[in-house]
Order: sequence, then C-alpha cells, then structure tokens
Amino acid sequence: QVQLVESGGGLAQPGGSLRLSCAVSESIFSLNVMGWYRQAPGKQRELVASMPSIGQTNYAESVKGRFTISRDNAKNTVYLQMNSLKTEDTAVYFCRLTVRGYDYWGQGTQVTVSS
Repeated sequence: QVQLVESGGGLAQPGGSLRLSCAVSESIFSLNVMGWYRQAPGKQRELVASMPSIGQTNYAESVKGRFTISRDNAKNTVYLQMNSLKTEDTAVYFCRLTVRGYDYWGQGTQVTVSS
C-alpha cells in the first residue's frame, strides 16, 4: 500500500510563505502525476497544482505566480512552495499520487492564513 505523508502546514500571516512536503513510501521515479489539492470548509476539494513525471506542470489560476510545485525523485518527495499567502488560501492541503491507474492520497495538512 502506497502511503503519502504531508507536512509543513501551519499558521502564516497574509503575505507570508510556507512550504509543504509530501513524502511518498515508494519511488516516484516512474511515470506518474503528483498533485496538491486543497479543501476549505464548506467547499469542494480543488486542484492547486499538478506535476507529471514527464510533461508540463499545471496550476490553478488563483495560485499562479505565487505557488510552485516541485519534486525530488531521489527523495520520493513533492513540495509546494507557497508565497504571498492570502486568507483565502486557508484550507486543508492534500497530496495526491496517480500511478498505474490508481490514486493515492495523503491525510492532509492544515494551512491557516490569518493576521
């Protein structure tokens, strides 16, 4: 069973930064797609950013220019660098791995942006 563990969430002020990490229990060197999603209270889960092992990254319009997804295949880890945070970025952030036709999710990490 593939496991994903997110970390790095917490409280940040508007305009601040956080970096989320997602550690995967198996190699992510193979063909796959890694992604970050978020879910705010009372809202549906939405894509924040996705990064295939081959191909172009994709960002939600609301985070373009502020968030950056990256992956370190040697460490089996995916990151989400979040800059210029806004209060509307407050949500639980989830990591997702799509590989060999299956989806795997982490347990989520809370990000709260507040002054």
